[in-house]
Amino acid sequence: MKDLMGMMGKMQEMQEKMSQMQEEIENSLVEGSAGGGMVNVSLSGKGELKSLSIDPSLLKADEVEILEDLLIAAHSDALGRADALKAEKMQDITAGLPIPPGMKLPF
Repeated sequence: MKDLMGMMGKMQEMQEKMSQMQEEIENSLVEGSAGGGMVNVSLSGKGELKSLSIDPSLLKADEVEILEDLLIAAHSDALGRADALKAEKMQDITAGLPIPPGMKLPF
């Protein structure tokens, strides 16, 4: 019974930490870039695009496809960084808990 109570307490503590972590992630900004920094994007932890900067040299009619590819690459880079941030924070919270590798928790 004592083990069960201890486990329930740990689960409640983890739930509180996860809630706090989720709020931190949602309020954070991650940046991604492409083309050697010619295109930069900032995303919220939720993945919302917050800012975009494009080097003026890319604003040529005959380079539209390049610009489109760089925008997609910068966005993908930022999403990858957001996922890494989430994974890092989740690892901090779940340290010491018997959670199977690869198990996705509620977000």
